[in-house]
Amino acid sequence: MAERGRPRRFDRQAALDRAMEIFWERGYQAASMADLTEAMSINSPSLYAAFGSKEELYREAIAHFAATESDAILSPLREAKTARAAIEGYLLASAATFTRPGRPPGCMVVMSAVNAVGVGDETNRVLREMRAGSIDMIEDRLQRAVAAGELPAAFDPHAVASYYVTVQQGMSIQARDGASRPVLEMIARAAMAAWDALVLPRVAAA
Repeated sequence: MAERGRPRRFDRQAALDRAMEIFWERGYQAASMADLTEAMSINSPSLYAAFGSKEELYREAIAHFAATESDAILSPLREAKTARAAIEGYLLASAATFTRPGRPPGCMVVMSAVNAVGVGDETNRVLREMRAGSIDMIEDRLQRAVAAGELPAAFDPHAVASYYVTVQQGMSIQARDGASRPVLEMIARAAMAAWDALVLPRVAAA
């Protein structure tokens, strides 16, 4: 008698990636269990066994997004030689990433601010901290520029970081509404036109 084959192994990461896309495209509340189980090719008991609940799955999907989808946007903050180039690279990389073929438009973490209706306090806390993390990363890059003498001591890294993250979040919403990459790049360059106005008065006052 032929040996019975083993059941096909459940690919948790592949299922998580598909769940991420459903949440990214539809938001937490609009993503039904039927949508999720169909996309993940599993049944409801298997979903609960693997991830605990819909909300726990959503938190994992958000973390998976941050781990797999954010590097292209954030790498200019680590690699650019000047603070200005870092911010410009961040915005232009956002324009490219938010409009990639084969992925939902915009940023899943940014869109969670309006699409995470129905989640609990813990999930809301996680989402707030992830959105605030972008400000922290830019602020850190600007603080290093101040310490290196590239920017004046009177420069306000937190205010400028908050400004450019607000621009980037607006670009995400524009992408969700159908804005193309060239349109988002135009927004990014318009925002960079404010750079000298943010820096030069502080240079003069220094």
